[in-house]
Amino acid sequence: MTDIPKTVDEYIWNQRQAVAANPDCGTSHYNLALGLLGQRKFEEAEEALHRATECSPTLAEAYVQLGGISLQRGDLDGCLHYNKLATQVRPGFAEGFGNIGFVHLQRGEAEEAIPALLKAIRYNTQFIQAMATLANAYLMTGQYDESIEMNKKALDIQPDFPVVHYNLALAYLERGENELAVEHCDRARELGYDVPEDIAKEIDTLR
Repeated sequence: MTDIPKTVDEYIWNQRQAVAANPDCGTSHYNLALGLLGQRKFEEAEEALHRATECSPTLAEAYVQLGGISLQRGDLDGCLHYNKLATQVRPGFAEGFGNIGFVHLQRGEAEEAIPALLKAIRYNTQFIQAMATLANAYLMTGQYDESIEMNKKALDIQPDFPVVHYNLALAYLERGENELAVEHCDRARELGYDVPEDIAKEIDTLR
C-alpha cells in the first residue's frame, strides 16, 4: 500500500521520482505540475505541462491548466488558445468549453461566449459555473427571459450561489419586476456578494 503524501513538498518529490522513472509518461508530468501549481511555481508548472502534452497529446486537462496559467498572467488570448486545444483533443470536454465561454465574456464578446457555454452545459448538465456564466452572457445580450431561466436551473443545483442571485436581481430589474429584483439582491448580499454601489442604490429605491 502506497503512503499518502503528508505535504505538498512530499507529493512533488514523489512525482519527480515518477517522472524520473518514466519520463515519457504524460500523466506523471501533469501530476508534478499540479503540485507545483499548488506552490504557485508557475514557470516550473508550465514546463511540466508542456512536457505532459508532448508525451500525451490528448491530455486535455493539461491544456486547461496551461490556460489557467495564461489567465493568471492576464493573457486572455493564451487562455483561449489552450482551452480551444483542450476541446480539439477531447471534443466533449465541458471544462474547456466553459473556459472558452468565460474568456469571451471577459473580452466583452457575449455573443461568442453563448455557443461555447451551451456546449459546456450539454456535456455536463451539472456544470453550475458554466450556467451562471451563460446566464450572464444572456443578460449582456438583452435576453432576459433566457437569463432568468438559466439562473433558475443553476439555483436548482445550488440554491445558495450568490452570483446567480445577483444575476437574477439584474434580470428582474431589467424586466421591471422590482420585488423579485429586491429579493434576489438581498439574498446575494446575505450570501456575501459585494453588490456594486450603483446597483445597490437603485435596488434600495425600490423598497
